[in-house]
Amino acid sequence: MGGTGKLIVISGPSGAGKGTIVDQLLKSGKYELSISCTTRAPRGQEKEGVNYFFKSREEFERMISEHKFLEYADVFGCYYGTPKDYVLGKLGEGKNVILEIDVQGALQVKKNYPDAVMIFILPPSEEVLLARLRGRGTETEEQIGRRFGKARAEMELADQYDYSVVNDDLMTAVAEVREMIEKS
Repeated sequence: MGGTGKLIVISGPSGAGKGTIVDQLLKSGKYELSISCTTRAPRGQEKEGVNYFFKSREEFERMISEHKFLEYADVFGCYYGTPKDYVLGKLGEGKNVILEIDVQGALQVKKNYPDAVMIFILPPSEEVLLARLRGRGTETEEQIGRRFGKARAEMELADQYDYSVVNDDLMTAVAEVREMIEKS
């Protein structure tokens, strides 16, 4: 799979700060965020080709059968997937493409695109992670408990990645991620 751009996969548990790190990388102008396909309806101001590529269930399932995804998943009855042609097109233009996806999706990408740079973002400790989840103030203790349980399970798969970065200090973590991408 030619092209000069790099495919960067960033994962980590909820509360590790991966979204903030990705935002910092995007600000540099050296990276683009991949756009996913989904079968769910657009929400609010979401636009086709900007936030998502919106597909019918039939279109999505045809794309699955034609192996058009680097990864896909069924999440609560709606499909989400990373379109292979879109990503390979961007890489072919020399763009570095970031996928911010969960562990299951990331491992599918690694299988379908072995050259991907796989980076796992870790919280400094489980205590910090729990404090960050509580600090959002958006969920019940029961929901926080479920997220925390899922986070622990995801962190056990960090060794499946090329690199892992502890997000203790944001700018340090961003610098480490940049360095890993550049040397890959």
